[in-house]
Amino acid sequence: MVKHQPLQVYERQLCLSCITGIYGCRWKRYQRSHDDTTKWELLWSLILLFTFCLLLVWFYFWWEAHNDYNEFNWFLYNRSREWSDGTVPILATTAAGFTYIAFLMVLALCHIALGQQLNLHWLHKIGVTTALLTTIVAVISVNQTWGQEWDVVPISLQATGPFLHIGALAAITALSWIVAGQVARSEKTMFQVVVVLLYISVLLGLYVVPLYITSPCIMDPTTLKQRPDVIGHQGAPMLAPENTLWSFQRALQMNVTGFEADVAISVDGVPFLMHDRTLERTTNVGKVFPGRQTDDASHFNWTDLQQLNAGQWFLKDDPFWTVHSLSPHEKDLIANQSVCSLEQLLKLASYHNSTVVFRLRRPPPEHPCYDSWINDTLQAVQQSGVPQSLVMWTPGEHRAQVRQLAPGLIQTSVDKQTPETLHQSGISRLLLRYNQASTQEIRNFSESNINLTLYTINEPWLYSVLWCSGVSSVSSEAPHILNKVPYPIWLMRPDEYCLMWVSADLISFAVVIGIFIFQNYHVIRYRTSGMRSYNPEQIMLSAAVRRSSRDLNVMKEKLIFSEVGNGVGSAEELYVDNGYDYYTNRGISQ
Repeated sequence: MVKHQPLQVYERQLCLSCITGIYGCRWKRYQRSHDDTTKWELLWSLILLFTFCLLLVWFYFWWEAHNDYNEFNWFLYNRSREWSDGTVPILATTAAGFTYIAFLMVLALCHIALGQQLNLHWLHKIGVTTALLTTIVAVISVNQTWGQEWDVVPISLQATGPFLHIGALAAITALSWIVAGQVARSEKTMFQVVVVLLYISVLLGLYVVPLYITSPCIMDPTTLKQRPDVIGHQGAPMLAPENTLWSFQRALQMNVTGFEADVAISVDGVPFLMHDRTLERTTNVGKVFPGRQTDDASHFNWTDLQQLNAGQWFLKDDPFWTVHSLSPHEKDLIANQSVCSLEQLLKLASYHNSTVVFRLRRPPPEHPCYDSWINDTLQAVQQSGVPQSLVMWTPGEHRAQVRQLAPGLIQTSVDKQTPETLHQSGISRLLLRYNQASTQEIRNFSESNINLTLYTINEPWLYSVLWCSGVSSVSSEAPHILNKVPYPIWLMRPDEYCLMWVSADLISFAVVIGIFIFQNYHVIRYRTSGMRSYNPEQIMLSAAVRRSSRDLNVMKEKLIFSEVGNGVGSAEELYVDNGYDYYTNRGISQ
């Protein structure tokens, strides 16, 4: 009789094949390895991790910079002289790159959790390198052209910090399963110590991060000040062409308390509303006056300006992607808008008892009104019949003379100064970009009776943060959005936040301890059971419920042959004792 040993049958591992195949093109069983990852592949893993972190910051930056997309597009327009939404390709490529790198990170973690050797495929290495270099170049470019926008990151953390902390804590806590598994599988004490210490350091760091998280929205709700007034920046430019009468009328429908506009002066001394240096972007000057598209707007007289259409560009370019929401009647009104004069705006404000703040741009030196620009503007204010108490006067030139001629005007500064300096200059209002005043400075201005207006506030989260900070008013391009914010998005008492923070830390700590005990239970039990020798394969068999049958069989075979080599018993006896009886007594008699 001859005994035939049947070949071992391997079960299919589709999930494992997909993980190793997509990550390193190791689709076959013989291509996979449980050996330690090479130093070269460890370096690529670190590069992948760094790229993921950089893309995460980059993605977060553009997510929070949504408040200033129009400002970014205007910067691009000044460089290219063509209006387009430059944020669309940036957001698309950022989302695609982040998704790709995040997917590779997940696959790498799966490799570590399953004990597989990391071996990133060369195509993925090219992809990671491309994503890394592209992101670095993009960060440098934004830093050079739009560097002030980086301030949005620390400001946004005042609104998102407490919740990002909870998310990061949950992610690191879940990562303890992989860390504990690595510690359990490793036979190197030094490696175990380093991994545990590194993980504990990160975990403890997250536990104490709330000590450094500051948010004005963590406060006693009874001390919350009244809702900040909303001023329509150029009217309601998301719903109508900027600086037109229809835009300001739409802003009034959104319950604004005032208007903000940009003012230039025509050749014949008429102040009119225009944001850009030229008329090219917001009018049809190229059609009416061919060859004069790049001329300074102040080089046109008022008669010429009245011939221009200031609304059709809005329907064509759709700068805020809102044209589709307009009714046919609104589109007809927009298509017939013309350039608005300062006097027309002031009369509208006077009728609705709304304040007006405008930035006056001085004409070029060759302009006939170069020396009289202040008097021409002041004359337009007086001729409009608007109460002087509704006009915020921002030009700093000849302020003393203006105060004598029109003492009722609200003297406003657009330059950041201390409250003491402002009081000495007779200035009671301050107009700044939102990143120019911290929470403490906002409160200092408020305590010094300086009314602070911050621009440009379009996002509810930013409006909520400034509301909690105590700002008196904001200037917005999106009054229709802020009109729907009757209360800060979130407001939390300090004791409630402390309870949330401590509870999250305790839950995380308990889960991490439980995972480490569960993952290393077999090690602890065998080290305390008085075994005559320490055999890693024997210990790992106790964790068979958490392993695939293939891994279990491999460990059993290692144990059998190691014990045979030590003279514990014969191979046939050990096969039977360890559940391998299907290998014997199944021969074919001949």
